[in-house]
This record gives sequence, structure tokens and C-alpha cells, in this order.
Amino acid sequence: MDNNAAIKERGLPIIDKKSYLLQGVKSGIPIAIGYIPIGMAFGLLAKSLAIPNYVSILMSLTVFAGASQFMAVNLISIGTPSFEIVLAVFILNLRHFLMSASISQRIMKGLSKKWMSILSFGITDETFTVASLREDRELNPMFLFGLNSIAFAAWNLGTIAGIFVASGLPESIKSSMGIALYSMFIGLLVPSLRKSMSVCIVAVLSMLIHTLLHYLPIFSGLSSGWSIIITTIIASTAGALLYPKGVYTNE
Repeated sequence: MDNNAAIKERGLPIIDKKSYLLQGVKSGIPIAIGYIPIGMAFGLLAKSLAIPNYVSILMSLTVFAGASQFMAVNLISIGTPSFEIVLAVFILNLRHFLMSASISQRIMKGLSKKWMSILSFGITDETFTVASLREDRELNPMFLFGLNSIAFAAWNLGTIAGIFVASGLPESIKSSMGIALYSMFIGLLVPSLRKSMSVCIVAVLSMLIHTLLHYLPIFSGLSSGWSIIITTIIASTAGALLYPKGVYTNE
């Protein structure tokens, strides 16, 4: 039984693929509006850190994860070994496995593994939220494709714009773009800190661990990449143990 037959059997209106695609694009417009300036900030930061243009563009095309990309270009700029950068990005992006697994349970049955892979690649924190809040019991793959596509296009257009805008900016402005990384993480962190005490505790724990790794003489030979990796693993493990699923302490 195809998707349309299944929908008809349930007494639901049949909507063609183009309509679902347009619905996804429309739902993704607010995300795209937000991604363009952040993508520009990434492109500007990468340019200011002397990251080759093709590396920055390929990173946005293949990684498509803002926080990881900001972290990666900073690690590249300070000479962090490639293995440490890849491992740090992998750990930071582990949540995408959970988001993809969750969304896959709501995708209409019968979708090929090729299409599932394409849709999973395009999932971000924001597109996952929009898709999760969709009222349909089953998600039409074309809706998710439209949603992911406009977000992906906006992020990459922002990156390219940031790279080429940077060449015309004064050196003082380009060098100050290093603060974009910290602004990005603060912007992601503060809303969660205001809503959850557990997030506050894990954030403070992360800062303490990283401070100890940086200042204690015994860890003096530890690189920045490994410091981030170790801090992430310890803090996330502690958070999972202290606040298991279903246990939340709100402010």
C-alpha cells in the first residue's frame, strides 16, 4: 500500500508531494532567517582566523552544525591536531544520533535508506524542534526535506556571504570576530540556564573541569582539543547520572 492509499484509508486528505515540500519550506523560513546572520558570523570568523575559503565552505556543506563549526575553526587556528578536532566535533554532535532516531520513528513507512540518510543529515536542533511539533502523527518525507533544505541553503549562503564580506572589512573588525564563538555558545546556553537548574549545575561543572585542566600543572601538556573532549565527556556523563530521564529541577 502506498502512502496516498494509507492516508485515504485513514480518512485524511491527500496532499501531493509538492504541497508537502512547500509546507516544509514555509515552516523553515524563520529558521533560515536566523541561520543567515549566524552563518555570516561563521564565515567572518573563519576568514579572520586565516582559514582557507574552501575549507570553510566545505565545512558548512558537510558538517552543517553551527556550534561544532565555530569550535572547529578555533581549534584549527591554534594548531590542534586533526584527530582531536574530529573527535571533539563528533562528541559535540552525538545528539544528532538521538534526534535522527526520534524523527525516523515518525517518518512514513517504506522510505528507502538513501532518503533516510539524506533527511537525517539535514536535521539540526531547530529543524528537529519544528518537525517534532508537527501535529501529523506521521511526517511526510517531503515536508522534512523542504524544512531541512531551506535551513541548509540559508546556512551555506550565510557562510559564503561572511567569507566574502570579510575581505572588505578593516583588520580591527576582522580580528574582533574571535568573540563570535563565545557569543554563539552564550546565546545557546543562557536560555537553558534560565529554565533549568540541572543545566546550571552541569554548566558550572564544565567550567570547573576545564579550569582545572587548564591551570593544574599535572595537565600542563594537555592540548586545547583534549581539554574540550575530556570536559565534554565528564560533564555530560555527570549530568546523565545526576539528572536521569524524567527528572528535572526548574527554577
